Amino acid sequence: MIKIFLISVAAVAGFFLSLMNGSVEISTAQIIGQVPLDETKQQILENIRLPRTIVAMLVGVNLSLSGAILQAVMKNPLADPHIIGISSGAGLFGIFVMMIFGDAGALVTPAAFIGAMLAASLIYLLAWKDGIRPIRVILAGVAVSAFLGAGISALLIFYSDKVHGALLWMVGGLSARSWQHVEILLPYSIAGMLATFLSARHMNVLQLGDEVATGLGLRVNLVRTILTAIAALLAASAVCVVGLLGFVGLIVPHTARLILGSDYKILLPGAALLGAAVVTISDTFARTIFAPTELPVGILMAMLGAPFFLYLLRREL
Repeated sequence: MIKIFLISVAAVAGFFLSLMNGSVEISTAQIIGQVPLDETKQQILENIRLPRTIVAMLVGVNLSLSGAILQAVMKNPLADPHIIGISSGAGLFGIFVMMIFGDAGALVTPAAFIGAMLAASLIYLLAWKDGIRPIRVILAGVAVSAFLGAGISALLIFYSDKVHGALLWMVGGLSARSWQHVEILLPYSIAGMLATFLSARHMNVLQLGDEVATGLGLRVNLVRTILTAIAALLAASAVCVVGLLGFVGLIVPHTARLILGSDYKILLPGAALLGAAVVTISDTFARTIFAPTELPVGILMAMLGAPFFLYLLRREL
């Protein structure tokens, strides 16, 4: 329990660091109300930093849980919604809906979920040959991700007048996230988290192998389908709000597994808290290191995640 407590402290620290740091410094005492804020700082805290921080935490939770689920379902420690193309599927369908219906926020996430599920199903079918092997999942995922990424690029080029902030969306960023984005993301995050935590026992059984899991009464294919749908929903909701933010679903579950072990009843809450900490701290660092110029957090995550992915790939091979 001490390890979970320390990860929780990191998440709380990330929350306060995000609120405190920026072009205008706000102290912890001012945040908790011990020292009064002037009107300018009050507006910055309530309407800029607080919604951005909440979005960062929810996105970190969603992508981390999505990655943890995919790693359990595909028995692949390299599985990540960004690397294997699920995020690209969500992005392609989400952008398409934005172009057809404009600012129809309520339709974007369901469309992105459909795209994520189709991408996941395609990857699973391409990787299946007398069972699932980790390397086939990665190769199929990279191919699907490249194909879908080309579709996204084509849409952004041909309809650039209809998609604002396309570059930031492609790399993944939290700039100008508002309370509207919190409202879009929160219901999907809550539903996805509840479904994930309730499925922890099934993920533990899946780790025993398909034959053993079937012998214990688990309907393996049905469970895999449901878990993939949950992972797709979590990834799709995050993509709709911050774009193609990569490697969170790879780095965080792996780190949580090293710290907490492989019991998903403990791993999943730990990964959720660690994901919130990683994204908030990374975003704070990205937007302050080159101030007043803001670096999208997706660039920083790629710089951290790509070497981590190569390390895991070499170890698995």
